[in-house]
Amino acid sequence: MAGRTLQGIGVAPGVAAGRAVWLRREAGEVPVRRLGDSEVQAEQERFRAAIDAARLEITALRKRVAADVGQAEAQVFDAHLAFLGDPAYAGEIERKIAADRVNAEAACREVTEATRAMLASLPDEYLAARADDIRDVGGRLMRILQGVAGVDLAHLTEPTVLVADELVPSDLSGLPAHVVGFVTARGSKTAHTAILARTMRLPAVYGLGEAVEAIADGRMLVVDGDAGRVVLDPSEDEVEGVRRDQRAQAELRAQAEARANEPAATQDGRRIEVFANIGKPQDAEAAVAAGADGVGLFRTEFLYLENDHWPTEEEQYDAYRRVLEAFGDKPVIIRTLDIGGDKRLPYAELPVEENPFLGLRAIRYCLAKPEVFRTQIRALLRASVHGNLWIMFPMVESVSEFRAARAFVADCREELTQEGVRMAADVKLGVMVETPAAALTADLLAREVDFFSIGTNDLTQYTLAADRGNADVAHLYDPLHPAVLRLIRMTCDAAENAGIPVGMCGEMAGDAALTELLIGLGLQELSMSSAFVALVKERVRGVDAGRARERADKAAAAETPDAVREVIR
Repeated sequence: MAGRTLQGIGVAPGVAAGRAVWLRREAGEVPVRRLGDSEVQAEQERFRAAIDAARLEITALRKRVAADVGQAEAQVFDAHLAFLGDPAYAGEIERKIAADRVNAEAACREVTEATRAMLASLPDEYLAARADDIRDVGGRLMRILQGVAGVDLAHLTEPTVLVADELVPSDLSGLPAHVVGFVTARGSKTAHTAILARTMRLPAVYGLGEAVEAIADGRMLVVDGDAGRVVLDPSEDEVEGVRRDQRAQAELRAQAEARANEPAATQDGRRIEVFANIGKPQDAEAAVAAGADGVGLFRTEFLYLENDHWPTEEEQYDAYRRVLEAFGDKPVIIRTLDIGGDKRLPYAELPVEENPFLGLRAIRYCLAKPEVFRTQIRALLRASVHGNLWIMFPMVESVSEFRAARAFVADCREELTQEGVRMAADVKLGVMVETPAAALTADLLAREVDFFSIGTNDLTQYTLAADRGNADVAHLYDPLHPAVLRLIRMTCDAAENAGIPVGMCGEMAGDAALTELLIGLGLQELSMSSAFVALVKERVRGVDAGRARERADKAAAAETPDAVREVIR
């Protein structure tokens, strides 16, 4: 393309052309006003009124997103509503008004920032993305308290690319049809806005940094969400080419959605299971409707993060049962608790760690806290009679660690048997391959486990020693790095030799542009957001597995991620 090109991170695939419109928020000063004793109660009541107003706004927003985008996507706003009633957030703001004798705006800013920083530090990127939610909620409360109107985009009359420092979920709700893409200075693929952009099928490029300031209001842009590029001042021919591509993609999506419930097999007859990743029992309905062949990853952390107490065995059993029943005899892979590292559960005594990504988290934490682990495993085993349960342990890095987890499950099974509780006779036990150690010893693990699921988000981060949330090194985080591809292939080869299934539940699995590569590397199952199930299934049907293997060989032998991309193209 002829215009100047800015390189960022492609977080939502596709290509679009439109004129830039900046979405700017006036930072403004937040004055700190000291209260007299007689003013505290009135200030707390003013804050409660802001909570009520925010609740009404978010409820209306949720309904609009449910109607325009889908019920599963609208559930992001359930977390916003939960924060408004959370004693650790809204309750802490109200307490701070009284304890520090400060105005509601000052207390809101301080508590919001502290909560945002805590959430952003979570090792699991899906959970860390909740930092977007709290920033969105805090911004809404501040706007209401200060009497500032929200951003109005109703005036847009031509194809528009929204440009911002960073987006929050509310920015992507109720958008006019003229918005065709997004560009930001900051953000990652796992941000809720990135997930929403992908679901809305609007290309997005994040992480441009200071270069985003080169984009002036009204400037024509091409947003390439596949390559992570933004082209300034493209030619008329380039813009028309982009619009032809958009029409072709729309036709492909319609074809894919019409066949979503059909099995997916390659042209030479190799069946590929296409599963859905879910975060709550409520997500199961959308996954079934999308044509998912099962659940490749059910994150159980919501049970712990949305409670003010350790979730009981009964509470957990009910959640697991609902998902298993929704999928009948289709596999449902439930990941055990993946949390730990620093103090982020108000009811838990967790160590403060300098680097929680390398600390007491996931299976390490569960084995160290048997009382927590036992409650979850008992609930899972009890729920197993309601469907086809597979239990997956996260962050496993050695055979001995898996053996310890497997022995723990056996102990819980024996307990329940003694109590006369019914359980499924066969519950498969597997591991997430998300550390280089697990991939490098996959041949040893494959002798012990029933299945593998590759978590490419952490595997990429740990392999490349690059934090995708750190703007200074985010460009180094690339799942197409040959080192990552070789670890994926090593894991798949070990699974094939042992005769066990191997899937992928990381970000790569939902990228239809990578489907052929992943099949060529040896993946038998791909799991992703429900929104991409139909398109990935359709892409599978166009793949020749033999040719895919040849291309994967070339990709794994390439020297750089860009060279890998050339092979894929």
